[in-house]
Amino acid sequence: MTDHNYTADSIKSLDWKEHIRLRPGMYIGKLGDGSSEDDGIYVLLKEVLDNCIDEFVMGYGKQIEVETDGYAVTVRDHGRGIPLEKLLDCSSKINTGAKYDSEAFKKSVGLNGVGIKAVNALSTSFDIQSFREGETRRIEYSCGDPKSQDKKNKKTTEENGTFISYKPDGSMFKKYRYRNEYIERMLRYYTYLNKGLTISYNGKKFRSKEGLKDLLEENLSEDPLYPIVHIEGPDIEVAFTHIEQYGEDYFSFVNGQHTTQGGTHQAAFRESFVKTVRDFSKKNFDAPDVRGGLVAAISVKVQEPVFESQTKTKLGSLTVAPEGESIRLFIGNFLKEKLDNFLHKNPQSADALLEKIQRSERERKELKGIQKIARERAKKSKVHNRKLRDCRVHLNTKDKNRFKSTLFITEGDSASGSITKARDVLSQGVFSLKGKPLNSFGLTRKVVYENEEFNLIQAALGIEEDLEDLRYNQVVIATDADVDGMHIRLLLITFFLQFFPELIRQGHLFVLQTPLFRIRNKKTTFYCYDDAEREAALKALGKNPEITRFKGLGEISPDEFKHFIAEDIRLDPVKIDVQESIKEMLKFFMGKNTPERQEYIIRNLRYEHDIVGEGKEEEGADTSNTEEIPSEKAEDSEAA
Repeated sequence: MTDHNYTADSIKSLDWKEHIRLRPGMYIGKLGDGSSEDDGIYVLLKEVLDNCIDEFVMGYGKQIEVETDGYAVTVRDHGRGIPLEKLLDCSSKINTGAKYDSEAFKKSVGLNGVGIKAVNALSTSFDIQSFREGETRRIEYSCGDPKSQDKKNKKTTEENGTFISYKPDGSMFKKYRYRNEYIERMLRYYTYLNKGLTISYNGKKFRSKEGLKDLLEENLSEDPLYPIVHIEGPDIEVAFTHIEQYGEDYFSFVNGQHTTQGGTHQAAFRESFVKTVRDFSKKNFDAPDVRGGLVAAISVKVQEPVFESQTKTKLGSLTVAPEGESIRLFIGNFLKEKLDNFLHKNPQSADALLEKIQRSERERKELKGIQKIARERAKKSKVHNRKLRDCRVHLNTKDKNRFKSTLFITEGDSASGSITKARDVLSQGVFSLKGKPLNSFGLTRKVVYENEEFNLIQAALGIEEDLEDLRYNQVVIATDADVDGMHIRLLLITFFLQFFPELIRQGHLFVLQTPLFRIRNKKTTFYCYDDAEREAALKALGKNPEITRFKGLGEISPDEFKHFIAEDIRLDPVKIDVQESIKEMLKFFMGKNTPERQEYIIRNLRYEHDIVGEGKEEEGADTSNTEEIPSEKAEDSEAA
């Protein structure tokens, strides 16, 4: 059958900026509003900074200044400055840049010539100015279109370097705002990986003397079992230690890029670390025992790296250089020499490391019988368990939609029923709890297998061995905004903190926000998540609005629920404050220190006004479905 509408006019050719704006995900991943570290606005900043870092690596410019008011950003480096006659090409022509010359930028972060062009195309204002050998040139853009530009070079007394100012397009990045904590973490990583570089952010300075060792020292949540081991070689740097925790935790980097999804270099380190320890100890330890409690940072420099996407979060390269030594062999040889030497020269650290491995080994052997029974139970549950309503796409596959995979953990059949009917069956699964989970504080891994519900959660997530097999990119706790819901939320967070802290550290655990109120008249409906939104809705609707207070997730109909778990989903990431000890934090909130905890809760208790009283102030407001509102932001749920 011929499609008579398919003609020469059907063939479209987009210019560079139109293509970036039409398919931004190809260049910067998800758009987002800045509430998550992997949102696109942070990728824009990273693309600008990567060019500054490349100048520093080449030996030019030891300081970078970054400023933002939350919306517009300025970045000034003190490198060589972009050649003035090429300023237009470098900022607005795809596949233009110095990084194709492998002699100039052998181990650069970005090699595709897209970087700042994407920032330009996705910003309502983008100004770039280069200072070079006493002369300067400036160009101002809007959404990739040049609005004004210097026709010739101007004299300047400014130091060499490049100045870029941009403001992301609010029509694409809806309600966005840069968060200081995310930017500061990004800048700290840059300084850890570039010793001697100073980055100033809104007047606050970051600098590192000992690289990855500083990174670990500032990010350990527990005291190390032995002093941080810090070893370096050409194009590789490693720091690690063990702490008393389950699981393993990695900070991995390639050419200064934080590879949050790991990749071939991280896999090679995990494998080589186990082999080196086995060879040193002359014992065939199981790999999970060797890596249990390991916290490590690894940075490698690779010529012409191949990443799995433009956002460069996972390395796909197999060799250190084109047709060169394999990454696996490169890292393996490095650890075989440097780590083995260190262990022989530092017997106290070596003994502490081996003691930790042997404790993990003893615990695993104690669990062996229980694990067998639990696995058999889990296999049966895959067929008979109605508590898990799975989706079709999972994170541990090659599917292009794998990063959308989400598991909602709900507190009962009524809430899970609404979510199940409203969900996207392709990427959203639902796990329904029977009731309140067990308080796992102070318990050993044995409880994960003995407690049926915990074992089923572990099996559903696929994290029994390690996080490499995690089946969902987002694990979302979806409980009611009442006392029981907050308690269940805290018990689940305790479970993950106790046994799978890397799930939280790698940014996979979230809490679902759902609206507390529906306020509507015959024409318009508002869903409000807090008092401020409720007040704005009452003001917008005027007289006679109908106000409904949602007491639980089960009261929200599937037709309504689909709005809250689709494109406009609101998720609060569960994060660990690096200044907090997980052990001490759990002991305070979940341990047997009732008087201390009661005093803390009373001291931090907040009350909100009775909506019934407020509603009566709104003349004619229908308040038949309202009730007194307790504080919705329980301190215990935010502590983690």
